[in-house]
Amino acid sequence: MPEPPRLLDRVRQAIRTRHYSRRTEEAYVAWAKRFILFHRKRHPAAMGAEEVNTFLSHLAVDRNVSVSTQAQALSALVFLYRHVLDDPLPWLDDIVRATRPRKLSVVLSREEVPLLIDEMRGTARLVAAILYGGGLRLLEALRLRIKDVDFAARLLVVREGKGAKDRRTMLPESLEKPLRAQIEWVRRIHRNDLAAGHGEVGSPTRSSGSS
Repeated sequence: MPEPPRLLDRVRQAIRTRHYSRRTEEAYVAWAKRFILFHRKRHPAAMGAEEVNTFLSHLAVDRNVSVSTQAQALSALVFLYRHVLDDPLPWLDDIVRATRPRKLSVVLSREEVPLLIDEMRGTARLVAAILYGGGLRLLEALRLRIKDVDFAARLLVVREGKGAKDRRTMLPESLEKPLRAQIEWVRRIHRNDLAAGHGEVGSPTRSSGSS
């Protein structure tokens, strides 16, 4: 009789069933590990709201984590109990919340942005220009593929962006030439890799490893 899936494999399966991003999967699995190790490897099914409160309060008081980090840890543990252990936690009133320092935002002017980009070189400059010109997030720009660039319609296709949604955005005319040069450069690398017996690429979906 096959062994039941291990807890972290169940976490991964639950996340992939809901089509969360790969970064969310990695973060939630990491927080589940940290939670278990913090409580001396006790199984989460044997713990509950009190242990979650203790862990999250520890992050704020002893580890001095940011507000967003503590919120991510809370989301990961709520997901663990709700969707993996089928044990929704009650509202956690006693958590010591990390506090966000009050700071003024630094916003570049329209004149400053091109000056900054002009100081950059190579692929980093192209990515920065795509972020500014197309309104993409960093990972969205880094994940662009050739099929996502429509030169004829001057569009970029963002696949599985925030909320796992696809969307189209503008491709500025000024980026056409550098993007074509980047694509040709990558094609040359790929041809050389194929000639050397390489050139394989991983699938967007991957099998989960044991944890």
